[in-house]
Amino acid sequence: MSPIVKLDQVYKSFGSNQVLKGVSFEVAKGEMIAIIGASGSGKSTALRCIDRLEVIDQGSIEVCGIRVDSPTVNLKQLRLEVGIVFQSYNLFPHLTVEENILLALRHVKKLPRAEAHAVALRVLAQVGLQEKAGAYPEQLSGGQQQRVAIARSLAMSPKVMLFDEVTSALDPQLTGEVLRVMEDLAAGGMTMLLVTHEMAFAKRVADRIIYMHHGKVWEVGAGEMLDAPKTPELKAFLDNGL
Repeated sequence: MSPIVKLDQVYKSFGSNQVLKGVSFEVAKGEMIAIIGASGSGKSTALRCIDRLEVIDQGSIEVCGIRVDSPTVNLKQLRLEVGIVFQSYNLFPHLTVEENILLALRHVKKLPRAEAHAVALRVLAQVGLQEKAGAYPEQLSGGQQQRVAIARSLAMSPKVMLFDEVTSALDPQLTGEVLRVMEDLAAGGMTMLLVTHEMAFAKRVADRIIYMHHGKVWEVGAGEMLDAPKTPELKAFLDNGL
């Protein structure tokens, strides 16, 4: 079966700083991939290139059959297929939780209000927040806001979900509730790429872990690779307790 995400020799620089140096990997449908590495290793940039939030300098990226690196890529189509959730929740403070989710359903997918409302309640139930539909973001904890951000992405029925350090601003208890939602998604067969520093979670839930170092894919393997790293660089990264 052809991969749902494929990066082939991807290069990306910001000015004179080369961040990605020939990154290649594939993701199968339904696979959960955790991307780990030190700050500045290129992991978040790789994720942002998949959704074309950054334009690559060289190489190719294909997602759900769409050539992301094409100058004529249909961004609207791409972003219907790919959901992305960031460390910052990016919720509109003046809208209720439900209204935050309805926005794209009504304006991008053009769903009738009743249908959009049903979708919003379904995805809120999926993240355990159906009772918060009428609340405003400021009335929610950070973990709840992050779960709303995940629900908002799920509402668009993406084929691939990207998570960029979504728990790094949360305390351990709130982190746990967000990770449980992501674990449920993985169990349900959602294709996911997750940039994370939660090593125990990556080891337990990811089908494969990609360790990035200095802009390259350095080591790839199942969770056991965190117990027996093959490269001194991964060993040093893990020994630092990151």
